[in-house]
Parts: sequence; structure tokens; C-alpha cells
Amino acid sequence: MTDSNPVMIAVAPNGARKTKQDHPSLPINAEELAATAANCLAAGACMIHLHVRDRQQGHTLDPDHYKTAIAAIRREAGSELIVQITTEAGGIYHPRQQMQTVREIRPEAVSLAIRELCPAAGDESVAADFFAWLYRERISTQYILYTREDIQRFNALQSRGIIPQEEATILLVLGKYSSDQQSSAEDLPPLLAEVKQQNSWWLCAFGAAESACMHSAVELGGHCRVGFENNLYYPDGSTAPDNDSLVSLLAENAAKLGRRYASPAEARELMGIR
Repeated sequence: MTDSNPVMIAVAPNGARKTKQDHPSLPINAEELAATAANCLAAGACMIHLHVRDRQQGHTLDPDHYKTAIAAIRREAGSELIVQITTEAGGIYHPRQQMQTVREIRPEAVSLAIRELCPAAGDESVAADFFAWLYRERISTQYILYTREDIQRFNALQSRGIIPQEEATILLVLGKYSSDQQSSAEDLPPLLAEVKQQNSWWLCAFGAAESACMHSAVELGGHCRVGFENNLYYPDGSTAPDNDSLVSLLAENAAKLGRRYASPAEARELMGIR
């Protein structure tokens, strides 16, 4: 790997379910998210994967909560960092609600799970209209895929034009559906065998093997998402003090493999964000 192929690093600092009982430095409110965003930008992240919480600290897709958090991030971290919102259902929202949130916010970037937004063949027409709208609005879209079957279905949707991009961005997830939510780097090659060559791929991984999984992703030319949403630990099993320490560790390890981390400006170019 050379400098012509920098690794894009995203931070997922909180997720939909963890609380400060899981880690006292887990960012919950807008101010905490903004401080985390600034620290992770300095550590090497080009993007923040943003979840917001309601007043009871529960998962929400409320557009006003998102707008408040995004404004705080811009004040604290500036305009450089890419802000990617999530559409995660969290067992609360149905697809039309998830889509409406994105339409109201019109974010720079969004992640969505195919199995949530387009769970069955009967949902394809509505999903196709939404995906086409994202494409027209130039909202950078990352499609989340968990299994070989997810990837195969995504490939079919892309071939049929339901996914409008000829060169799409996907996020592969390791460990989400294992019995103990622990990932293994050995699970990556079977997924990559199904990924179309023209698609850009990222990886996130649950559990303490996150670092080993990211090592494999960097070696194989992928991009990486780390953070407390998926993992709280260093490779030796000790607890990481904060999200930016996990970003720093990844950036350092990537450099040892010959890949520097991408700046937000470089990431926008790689992701086709204008």
C-alpha cells in the first residue's frame, strides 16, 4: 500500500444503546459529541458516524436533535469533518420514518442498512425512490451489510438499478450477529469474496478484536470505522479511555502498513462528496 491509497477513518462514538454505565466517557449530549468530534478529527478521523439521543438518553431519529448536534459539532470541530447521520431503526422506527428523517435533515452523508430500508421485495419500489433521491441530492450514502446474503442481495439490487450508483460505498459489519457479538478477522475474506470490485468498502467490527479486524481491512485496501459504538477496548483487553484513543491507534497501525489516514478533504474527493 502507498500514499496514493490513504485509509479513511470514521469514528462511531456512541451508537444507539450504550450509556455512561458502559463507559463514563461515552458522549451522549450535543456538547459531548462535539468535543469528541474535535478530538477524533485531530487524531485522524475524517468522518463522524452520528447517533443522537432524546432527553431520556434513548435512541432517536428526531431531526431537531440531529440539527442541534450537527450545529454543535460545526462550532467545536469546524466545517472540515464529514458528519454522517445514521438511520438505525433501533427497534423503534419503520422505513418511512427513517427516510423522512433524512429528507428533513438533508445531511452531507448518511448510513443505512439494506435489511432495514428494503427488507423485502415488496419494499423495493419505495426504497428505489428514496435511493434515487439521495443520489440526486448528492448525499453520500453508505449501505450497511452484515452477511454474505446481505451482500448478494445488495449486488442484485445494484445490478437492477434499485441502488442507483454504479460505484457504491458499503460498510461491512463483523460480529453483530455472532452469539457473543465478538468479531473475528477470519470472517472478513468470505464477505469480501462477494463484494463487487467497483464498490468501495469500509469495515466495522464488534468487540475487542476490532483492532485485528481493522488491521486486515487496511492490508486489504479497505477503510475503517472504529469507536465506542462497537468496542470499548484496546487489543490487550484494557479499556480505552476515549474514542480518539481508538482512532489514534488505528492511524498509527495503518501508517505501519504503509497507509496514512485521509484528511476530510481527501475523503470527500474519494467519496464523491461535493
